[in-house]
Amino acid sequence: MPRAIDGTRRKDRREKVLERAKGFRGRPGKLLRQAKDATAKAGVYAYRDRKRRKRDFRRLWIARISAACREQGLSYSQFMAGVIKNNIQLNRKALSNMAIEDPEAFSLIVRKVRPQL
Repeated sequence: MPRAIDGTRRKDRREKVLERAKGFRGRPGKLLRQAKDATAKAGVYAYRDRKRRKRDFRRLWIARISAACREQGLSYSQFMAGVIKNNIQLNRKALSNMAIEDPEAFSLIVRKVRPQL
């Protein structure tokens, strides 16, 4: 029986790695060894950045809320303390959107929070 040298398993494994490396520039997008290294590193970055995205968005929302509060003459920490004391059930994402899209409603919340301070 003849020996199988270039089987489909080998080809399939190679194609899977190169498919993941599709769009990479230069050698990592074309050659197997470089593609394996590049996709491994890309996977590490992807895993790490899925966690980071949550932190980054929270920082963005806080910066937006802080800017909107400063226009009303209030600091972010004072505003959030008032929100918690008044039991306002809005998260930072919703408050951030409100500050951008509906400044009148946001100013109503600031007015409701301010007397408590």
